[in-house]
Amino acid sequence: MRGRDGEAALISQRLRELRLPAMRECFQEEAERARREGLSFEEYLGEMVRLEMESRRAHRVERRLRESRLPLEKNLASFDQGRLPPGARSQVRAILEGDFLSRGENVLAIGGVGAGKTHLLSAIGQELVYSGARVISYSCPLLMQELIAAKRRLELEKKLKKLRAFDVLIVDDLGYVTHEREEMEVLFALISDRYERKSIMLSSNLPFSRWEQIFGDAMTAAAAIDRLVHHSIILELNLPSYRLEQRNTGKSSKKPAEGGDARKDSMSS
Repeated sequence: MRGRDGEAALISQRLRELRLPAMRECFQEEAERARREGLSFEEYLGEMVRLEMESRRAHRVERRLRESRLPLEKNLASFDQGRLPPGARSQVRAILEGDFLSRGENVLAIGGVGAGKTHLLSAIGQELVYSGARVISYSCPLLMQELIAAKRRLELEKKLKKLRAFDVLIVDDLGYVTHEREEMEVLFALISDRYERKSIMLSSNLPFSRWEQIFGDAMTAAAAIDRLVHHSIILELNLPSYRLEQRNTGKSSKKPAEGGDARKDSMSS
């Protein structure tokens, strides 16, 4: 008969074959705890299954954060939601619930330079990953480069299908494109492909009234806006530049010291 060590080695081998790494790592420790605490077989097994599921979820989130290309330092904890208007704060709370994904709705963040659009969409994207969604983020120029390259290889449909695997596509800084006709064609193809299928989260420093500058003509711009806005949540971030505010705050905090030095100099002169 096999002793306890032999049984443990056999269980470890079988858990390896079944690809249950978390259970394999802790089954002996948990078995000892079960004996001490008088847990039933069902309670012991339930705890083992829970640990395996938690481990797999953590690894899945880690993997999906890597594939998302999101700047992880731009998260919800580091975003000052107090700067948002009350209506926008309510919208963000609703977006974080994730129900818009099942409806294929878009999130459009419109506001000036430095308003926090990139940070906010990145933070929302990360929270959606933690909730189980697949997210991928691009700057608009980089996305255009990849789509144009795919089109020239006659693989645009293949590229769009690959992007379709993601629940959310984040397109940052829509206003910063070179306005070449080929770029506008692939951008419109992307918007049309995801329309009522999968969500786009998009930021732009240009209001919709100026999107003709992006697409080159009024008709294409109107068609793109129609598809994006039809099922959408629009975050109007008409806020002063966060970076400018920080710089001005830094300057103002230095003024008393500078003034004090000036008074000291005048007194000593």
